[in-house]
Amino acid sequence: MLRQLPLVALLCLLTCPAALRAAPPPPADVLALMEKAADWQIANPSKHATTDWTQAAYYAGAMALAEISKSPRFHDAMLKMGEGNQWKLGARPYHGDDHAVAQTYTELYFKHKDPKMLAPTIAGFDYVMTHPLDENLAFIGKQKNDRWAWCDVLFMAPPAFVRLAVATGNKSYTDYMVDHWWKTSAYLYDKDEHLYYRDSTYFDKREANGKKMFWSRGNGWVIAGLVRVLQYLPKDHPARAKFEQQFKEMSARLLELQQPDGFWHASLLDPVSFPIQETSGTGFDCYGLAWGVNTGLLDKAKYQPAVEKAWAAITSCLQPDGKLTHVQPIGADPKKFDENGTEVYGIGAFLLAGREIYRMGVEK
Repeated sequence: MLRQLPLVALLCLLTCPAALRAAPPPPADVLALMEKAADWQIANPSKHATTDWTQAAYYAGAMALAEISKSPRFHDAMLKMGEGNQWKLGARPYHGDDHAVAQTYTELYFKHKDPKMLAPTIAGFDYVMTHPLDENLAFIGKQKNDRWAWCDVLFMAPPAFVRLAVATGNKSYTDYMVDHWWKTSAYLYDKDEHLYYRDSTYFDKREANGKKMFWSRGNGWVIAGLVRVLQYLPKDHPARAKFEQQFKEMSARLLELQQPDGFWHASLLDPVSFPIQETSGTGFDCYGLAWGVNTGLLDKAKYQPAVEKAWAAITSCLQPDGKLTHVQPIGADPKKFDENGTEVYGIGAFLLAGREIYRMGVEK
């Protein structure tokens, strides 16, 4: 079989490093899988509120799909969602989960330039900034979710603030985001492990093997949040280098923790205790590393094989009808779950990852 190859191709196959011979899936195949998953989600709508964080993660993925699909149906579904919500945030003024939907509102604004798409978000974010709370990040009490006191929030709120800054030209939204990101990081980021605790209640918890408890999807939220901040943070912003450094640190650690099956299991440091394959954390990690390769922040030869392995792992859980399985349900920590389960944010992670895999193939 090798003798049938052209001489140049044969020499490359025999002498080039494996990482250089690796190739991302054909973009058309990636797009087809993304559309299948999104169509399944549209046909099987989530029962969560349409301003909920679970839905917002899916909306982010749907917008990524709308960028590359020839069909307007995904963009139109997001426009219908925004109009149905009257462009409002969730009901809790300080809760980062209720800010996440603004990421999609602002991205739709970039396309349509309709001020009504931003008005409720501007009012909501202005209120938060002009009525500051104390900065106690301990995850206790009734107001524990009113500060950026858990790692998931770094996907939910900061990307919305930085997008609004770009949409309005008001840098105060970026200033607020940068200040609060690094306060949360100083509190929850383990500088030895280069991973985030879910919240302060996990500082002293340990897995069955005695290691610290770092939740896969929790850190997936953060690496994806870093991507979605860096996408809109100005190149010359004084804090950009610091964000890029944390992105590189976390990416290097995640690369070490990827399992032979291509997944990141629910517990990053004790995958043996949680052997079930998990697609939502893996999806966000795949998205983060793929974006890093595509932007040149991460070394292609080192990271692209891991990205392709992760994508193959996730797509193995996509059913013929487009349902994505092996999604850990809503929670705050590693836990066992029904491997046939799905959730709307899992589709969001899949679509975000797919967008970068598609980009990787096109640019190749």
